[in-house]
Amino acid sequence: MQTGAVITAAGMSSRMGDFKPMLNIGSISIAQRVVATLRQAGVGKIVMVTGYQALQLERHLAGNGIVFLRNEEYETTQMFDSVKIGLSYIQDKCDRVLFTPVDIPLFTAGTVRAMMACEAPLACPVCDGQTGHPILISCGLIDALLNDSGEGGLRGALSRLDVPMEQVPVTDAGVLHDADTPDDYHELLKYHNRQMIRPVVRLSFAKETEFFDENIAMLLTLVKETNSVRSACQRMQISYSSGWNALRRLESQLGMPLVHRTQGGSHGSHSELTESAEKLLTYYEQLSDTLRNKAEELFETMPGPFRSDRSEDTH
Repeated sequence: MQTGAVITAAGMSSRMGDFKPMLNIGSISIAQRVVATLRQAGVGKIVMVTGYQALQLERHLAGNGIVFLRNEEYETTQMFDSVKIGLSYIQDKCDRVLFTPVDIPLFTAGTVRAMMACEAPLACPVCDGQTGHPILISCGLIDALLNDSGEGGLRGALSRLDVPMEQVPVTDAGVLHDADTPDDYHELLKYHNRQMIRPVVRLSFAKETEFFDENIAMLLTLVKETNSVRSACQRMQISYSSGWNALRRLESQLGMPLVHRTQGGSHGSHSELTESAEKLLTYYEQLSDTLRNKAEELFETMPGPFRSDRSEDTH
């Protein structure tokens, strides 16, 4: 089953007194850490709903292969409204969705994989008797959530689904720690120091130089979804000219057309992937998943300098 993710990051961080998504934990920001963990666990499509300081956050994360959506009414709406924006977009693009607010950044890739292994339509991780994030939601439940009254926010909407919440036991206290206040943030920093080291594998194709990577793969994916290079570039926070230049370089390296473009008409230009582009994208995604899983396996089994860091927590 294909698993996507929705991250809400539209709030104004009023209790923190600083913009939470871009506060650092270690050498990377809270937002970068959430995205990196989901990627490490093998989550394919990641959607982030922005609002307050949207452009700043989107530029900060540009190049991470994220689809950005805006809650333009973030000042007068609740988090559940941002959740709906993300779920509405992703519901027909995967089989189930992992949801988390951006300010819960320290759950591990092992926890994400445990959630993805769960076959229940609705599930959440549980550590020391407390429920946390990310929440797993079957896409078959999304219509009901989108039509919910919103009373009690997402928690209230989930309780009205008439579907039991499966509890997935984990030993990962990161599922519980948020960054709502300055005190919370300082606790996150302390907890971060005990996190394990992890492997990160990124696949690129090259001739004399690299010409295809995860960002190009995301661009092709979004062109396929939107039938528009311009819309795809906007969602990735890259310029239209940069997007087309990247596609032309890729076609030149491969010696084949990848995007067919139709000009004009009442609805403007229309772009779609060629059959060759579809095959290339599928091959890249399958090879990336295989390499990521193999790296995780080798990291866990090969003797190395990080053995003591990993022995305490295999989740």
